[in-house]
This record gives sequence, structure tokens and C-alpha cells, in this order.
Amino acid sequence: MSSELLKIFPVGIRERFGKTDIISEDFTELRFRCNGPVMLLRGREERFLHKNGGICCEKEQAYIISVNEIREMMEYISNFSVYAFEEELRQGFLTIPGGHRVGICGKAVLTDGKIKTIRNISFLNIRLARQVQGCGENLLPYLFRGDRLYHTLIVSPPGCGKTTLLRDVIRLVSDGGTWPDRQGMVKTIRGRKVSVVDERSELAACYNGVPQNYLGSRTDVLDGCSKEKGMELMLRSMSPEVIAVDELGGEREMELIEKSIYCGCSILATVHGEGREAWFLDAGEECRKKLLTGMFERYVFLKPGKPGCVEAVCDNTGREVSAEW
Repeated sequence: MSSELLKIFPVGIRERFGKTDIISEDFTELRFRCNGPVMLLRGREERFLHKNGGICCEKEQAYIISVNEIREMMEYISNFSVYAFEEELRQGFLTIPGGHRVGICGKAVLTDGKIKTIRNISFLNIRLARQVQGCGENLLPYLFRGDRLYHTLIVSPPGCGKTTLLRDVIRLVSDGGTWPDRQGMVKTIRGRKVSVVDERSELAACYNGVPQNYLGSRTDVLDGCSKEKGMELMLRSMSPEVIAVDELGGEREMELIEKSIYCGCSILATVHGEGREAWFLDAGEECRKKLLTGMFERYVFLKPGKPGCVEAVCDNTGREVSAEW
């Protein structure tokens, strides 16, 4: 484990985590719940921090973290100034060096029905930042027709790698490059100006405004801003050729996606969904799903339980498509 991540843990946990490399073992989340076992997640697979160090499968052998240890972690995470992070606490997460995102739960303090801050923090979820460069290369031939980038939506249940895949596609589209086509010829993709609205700081993983993940040489990032406000700002100020957002949902977001398309931008986005059949054939489709189906031209479905593995690429009628090159 990296030293910058290790140093946010109390000494007892630091020593136990020091015996394993959770990054190389592809864990995606670390869960800390007061008076509960320290849990590691890899997709939908659960493991535990062993009370003597290392990783185990049995909850009975797990290290139990105390409330005081969690609050000690918050001191380290906030550099001993929790009150300096009031805005981040209001949103429910902080980003730490390395781009790792720390989700926070405890006692919500409300003002006029809105969260002012969170006190008595007793639950933490560390989303580990991991950039898998190259995972989007095999997808590129499905996303272009000539020089034109299709409006593309990546669909999967939580924990199946849609954000990781989107991040790499952004990098590839931004940098451009050459790749062999099916006839052994060279296909050249020009780099494009990409505007990323990173509402939850998961794509670029900015720390103090600086992306910890590389998203390409022509990419601009608006960090910590809602997609509704962020897409409008990017259209006005950054003259994007491509707009990229993670986890679409609200009706206003759909309207701004449509506006971006009318402005000549290509769209790269993700959304929660349960698979190709449920998306296109389920008789109980919601209005949101119908809107999304009408706007996008390519739908990339990921296999549940197999992070980053593409099940099918379809057009907006649900027909599976072939690679263009």
C-alpha cells in the first residue's frame, strides 16, 4: 500500500495493512464501521483485515475498529483541522492525496432542512483510486464512425467498472493516437477537447484542484460541481468537443445532455442499469430510460460480477453492433 494512504490510519491498522498490497490485489473499497470489522471489497466480493495482519475471509478473525480509531483517522485525513473541510463534509466525502475518496457518515447537522455538516463521524468508506490505462482500447472501434464519435452511454450495476472504463475512454479520446484496424491498416483518431464534469471527484480524483488521474492532454476538469450546473458552465466557457459525466440520473441532466448534443458536442456518460435485456426489453421502463435511449447512439453493457468486462455494445434500438474498424 502507498505511504500516502497508509498514513491516514491509526498505528494498529497501519501495521496490519502494511503486510499486504491492497492496490495490486484490485480491492476497490475499504469500509470502516464503528465497533465492526474492517472490510475490503473487490466488486461484490468481501474480505476482512485480519486481527493479526493480512487479509482473511472469516469475519470472526477480523480486526474490529473502535469509534476512537475512526475519529483518529478523520484527524489524519483532515490534517488535524476537520472544521476546514466543512464544505466537503456537507457533501459527504473528502478526496485525499492519491485521489482516493473518503465517504463519511455520522450525525447530520441540518439547517433549514439541508445538511450543514456531519458530526460524530463513525463510518468511513474509502473508494480507492485506480486508473487502468488501456482498458478502453478494445472499445474504441465501436464508438467511432469515420472521424465522428458516437454519443455513448456505459450501463452497468454498481461495482462493475463503468467509471474506470469511462475514465480510460476519456483519456484515449483526449489524446488521440493510432491503432491497427481489422485489415492490419492503421486507424488514426485525432485528439479532442474534452470537458469533464466530475461531480463526485471520481473521474479525475482531484486533490487541491490537481487531477490525480491522467485524463488526457486536451481534457479540462470541473471538480465537485453538480452535473446540471457544470455542463452549462463548460458549454459557455470551454468550447468542448466532448462532454463527459459519470452516473446520470436527474431530469435536468437529461435536458442538458440534449442541449449539449444540439451544440455539436459528443457525449460520454455512465448510468446504473441491470443489463441489455432489462434496459431495452423491460415493459416497466421509466421515462428516464426512454429519454436516454433516444439520445444516445451506443450503449455499452458490462457483465455483472466481472468488473470492466463488456457484455455487448448496442445501438439505440437494442441491436448489437459490430466494430467499425
